[in-house]
Amino acid sequence: MKIKSMLCASALLIFSPLSIAQEWNGKALGFESPPDPILGEMSGLRKMLNDNGFAYNLGYLNEIGWNGGGGYNHDSHVAYIDQFALTFNQDLSRWTHIPDARIEANIVNRNHNDDLTTRRVQDPRVNFNDLTQESWGGQSITRLGWLTFARSFDERRMTWRIGMMNKVQTFDQIIPCDFQMLSQCGGKSANSLTWNNWNVHTWGTTLEYRLTPTVTLKGGVMEQNPDASSRHHAWSGSTRGSKGVLLPMEIEARPVINGLPGAYNLGVIFTNAPQTDLYRGKSGGAGASDPSGYDHHNRTWFLYAGLNQQLTQHQHDASRGLSTSFSMSLADQRTNYMHSVYAASLRYRGLFDARPEDWIGVGLTWTDMSSQYARNQRYINMNRGVSDYNDAAYHPVPGHSFNGEFYYRFRPFSWLELQPGLQYWHRPAGITHTQDAWVTELKTVVTF
Repeated sequence: MKIKSMLCASALLIFSPLSIAQEWNGKALGFESPPDPILGEMSGLRKMLNDNGFAYNLGYLNEIGWNGGGGYNHDSHVAYIDQFALTFNQDLSRWTHIPDARIEANIVNRNHNDDLTTRRVQDPRVNFNDLTQESWGGQSITRLGWLTFARSFDERRMTWRIGMMNKVQTFDQIIPCDFQMLSQCGGKSANSLTWNNWNVHTWGTTLEYRLTPTVTLKGGVMEQNPDASSRHHAWSGSTRGSKGVLLPMEIEARPVINGLPGAYNLGVIFTNAPQTDLYRGKSGGAGASDPSGYDHHNRTWFLYAGLNQQLTQHQHDASRGLSTSFSMSLADQRTNYMHSVYAASLRYRGLFDARPEDWIGVGLTWTDMSSQYARNQRYINMNRGVSDYNDAAYHPVPGHSFNGEFYYRFRPFSWLELQPGLQYWHRPAGITHTQDAWVTELKTVVTF
């Protein structure tokens, strides 16, 4: 019933008279053009590359988190991670005369692998459902994020992409990744746990078709490979480790409502790759004590949706104002330990006239863990005769968690962003025994 209501609401929004195509300016939603870089034109080199169809963006990011109070481990720790990312497109249409033909690539170098979440904030005996530093993950390593060929058809209404790809190139693109907390960074499609964000590639092909000036239908066939995030796969084009395919489908709308832009999406992912049951064994009982191990499911699904809507305009400047976003995911809790996640936020671009490019944001996230995952934890404790939470052999039983974040982003120069913030974690990882935690943060972005 909940899904049916969501579909009806989406249809009303998409085909409403309010959604008639107007000029869509998404700056106040977080869709900003790359800023002027610190290296400038590099004595004409950048212009020469652009004139030959080579466009690139080179950026540096670091994220710092400090456990100011509470959490699982109260010992003070400052966690630091950073990354360099090179993203580029090479235009091929000028030589091939194929409409919008291009090569797209992304290379990411991550360092330090220092995660405050599992080191201090939450009980490490249970799976994490959020991160204090969203860019943590994938180890200290340099990876190929994607290498794809793309072109358009039907007077640019259709875009086709093929190669070693990442989901962010096509899917779930309506919410920016501005917050440092993972659950507030972008949409919720990554919660499927069947594909990766940003710097991990798998083989696939996708199609995008613009049904109307505001509505786009997206679909694809992508490799489902649990080994894709391993070190040996960082630059590999091998399909070793593949378990099946992913079939994602999404509808995205970018209307202008009452003169203000918005972005909305609804997506579903189906996979035939075997997924391990979180509780049930192959013989029908508990998998933890089944001699044949845990059961597997060859058909699982995942649903995600979101919205990002500008609410106000600052005086007469369309690029400034208040916006709100909401995103959610609903998973098959037989195989996914995060059953449902709901995140909402408010952002304001250019609140102060003296700082028109600064941002302020506040966000809240509710996560409900899988009942099957909790059932398995309880069974393991019962089977081992363990009931004391402080016993190292005890398996904590998760429920729900509630996290929040506030940030202010300064842009003293076009190429530099400094973003201090504060996070609050209620029941980290869904464990009632873990004290609520406060985390102070600092995110820095430099564009070269």
